[in-house]
Amino acid sequence: MAPEFRWLNEPAIWDGDASHLTLTTGERTDFWRETFYGFVRDSGHAWLTPVSGDFSASASFKGVYEALYDQAGMMLRIDETHWIKAGIEYTDGLMHFSVVVTRGVSDWSVIPLHHAAPDTAVFVRLTRHGDAVRVQFHLGDGKWQMARLCPFPVDDASVGVTACSPERKGFQAGFRDIVVGPAIPRRLHDD
Repeated sequence: MAPEFRWLNEPAIWDGDASHLTLTTGERTDFWRETFYGFVRDSGHAWLTPVSGDFSASASFKGVYEALYDQAGMMLRIDETHWIKAGIEYTDGLMHFSVVVTRGVSDWSVIPLHHAAPDTAVFVRLTRHGDAVRVQFHLGDGKWQMARLCPFPVDDASVGVTACSPERKGFQAGFRDIVVGPAIPRRLHDD
């Protein structure tokens, strides 16, 4: 049985399903809580399906990154104060693999992708084992790189894809092969 996805903050323009989904962001959409900037935003677009226990979720995506903080990727969400978003965020004129972990307040880590072309397909995978989430990515070579291993509550949640454009409207993103299934093995260094 295929997972049933539902929108959190449905965009006005979108089309597709888990095999191929496209969307265009609304005005100044974002997910963030407090840290450094002092504001709370929970207006980003996220297409999510319920999950419980251990799982792995993956997708590939591309975006037309032009403005500061244009972003696309995956999200794991319990509620507005407990979530993770991971994917590309465009900052300082460069694509960065970005992970924001929010447990009451948000933190942000980035890996600059100096050699990634603007049309590079990015693959991301989120895996939960108990109270830990592993975030991995690759740029089409199939070699998963770990970007983050973080604590996260074991509560029932939702997982799927997300896109935001904090500084504008009209960011276009496309997602392919959105899959949610059993967790990959716990081995960190054998992928």
